[in-house]
Amino acid sequence: MKTKNTDKHRSEVMLHLMYIREMVDANHKHLEKVNGRLNKAENNITKIVAIGSTVLSLLTIAITAMGVFK
Repeated sequence: MKTKNTDKHRSEVMLHLMYIREMVDANHKHLEKVNGRLNKAENNITKIVAIGSTVLSLLTIAITAMGVFK
């Protein structure tokens, strides 16, 4: 048989669970935004590294060619 305290406790627990669910959903939405920004930043870093590697390779070839054809 249910008592008044049991019903009160159950409603309080449900209220807290609903609050926790709202906070978890808010955190999930925020993490999706952060992950999107992080992916964009990682892609930009990859582009910068690729450009730097290309420039370094071209400079190395140019310096080597200057030494060979001297």
